[in-house]
Amino acid sequence: MTEQPARICILGGGFGGLYTALRLSQLPWEKLERPEIVLVDQNDRFLFSPLLYELVTGELQTWEIAPPFEELLVNTGVRFSQAAVAGINIDEKQVQLQDGPEFAYDKLVLALGGETPLDIVPGAVEYAIPFRNVADAYRLEERLRILEESDADKIRVAIVGAGYSGVELACKLAERLGERGRVRLIEQGDMILRTSPEFNREAARNALDEQKVWIDLETTVESIGTDTISLVYKGQVDTIPVDIVLWTVGTKVAPVVQALPLKRTHRGQLTITPTLQVVDRPEIFALGDLAECRDAEGQQVPNTAQAALQQADYTAWNIWASLTGRPLLPFRYQHVGEMMTLGTDNATLTGLGIKLDGPFAHMARRLAYLYRMPTLEHKLKVGFNWITQPIVDLLSSVE
Repeated sequence: MTEQPARICILGGGFGGLYTALRLSQLPWEKLERPEIVLVDQNDRFLFSPLLYELVTGELQTWEIAPPFEELLVNTGVRFSQAAVAGINIDEKQVQLQDGPEFAYDKLVLALGGETPLDIVPGAVEYAIPFRNVADAYRLEERLRILEESDADKIRVAIVGAGYSGVELACKLAERLGERGRVRLIEQGDMILRTSPEFNREAARNALDEQKVWIDLETTVESIGTDTISLVYKGQVDTIPVDIVLWTVGTKVAPVVQALPLKRTHRGQLTITPTLQVVDRPEIFALGDLAECRDAEGQQVPNTAQAALQQADYTAWNIWASLTGRPLLPFRYQHVGEMMTLGTDNATLTGLGIKLDGPFAHMARRLAYLYRMPTLEHKLKVGFNWITQPIVDLLSSVE
């Protein structure tokens, strides 16, 4: 009787999940060893999230930053299933999909990412917009379109959180809205971009000043209403009018992962070994936002796209090694720099001894992200579009 191939189930199609699947499909499997690889995600498209901000200003189109999984996985042997995960039975090694069957796995990869917690202050669930996926970007775009077509004198936007996402959003929105915009950045700490290099922080401050973004430091949100936000500064509550509230603070682990009887941190993240395996469950690998990771050197690994990309390589290799009798490799994180967009044709970049801001950093950021896109075919399509689009725009303006 022929032995069934091992089944590798990857839950979540973000940077961690998709790139693990692609790398697994490229590894040198013997013909009889080649496993069945299943990628599960509730969306039909992968999202290159660092470029999500470019949708706000219309610099990029959805297809460029969110290609369909089916397109990316063609000829890879990876099977894609669009479904939400309803539950995982780690004792029986079974995954239950919503509105779908249960199926077994031999190796499980948890890469479901995180969710933005909106239940922190009253009114946030009802009135605040997170900015984590394409649906959030579309929701913001629709709200902006309505306001821009209205006769309102000013369009007032409050962005909660002055980390990377908040700062990048503030710059893009302030540039889009121009003189009509009143963009406010709200941060409970005493500085923006606390974990960022000083060069990037200074470039961001200059961009925010130039775009006339108001920055409220050491300020917390008490509540959000239909058209107001109440802020607390030095014990005093100030309620101000607002048209849009964007919430960029915090990440919480998906409920289906929280329900698992696995070792976790006080923040709910799974505890994993340097080989990216869940403690006491070597058949389960976890990466990205839902795992707290310390690498082979003991350094804390940040929950960023850059880290998830690197973890995906190690996860794929270690699954391959575990199925082919080879030694597993402990993860070694390499910090290769930090990039942020600060508006159209403006960015900042530090890393590998380089410090850049302005148009050159914008170009370097675009090229770096083009290189990081998931497949050669998609890179070529997007790169060709970036090269030809200015020519098309020029010809259109002449006509």
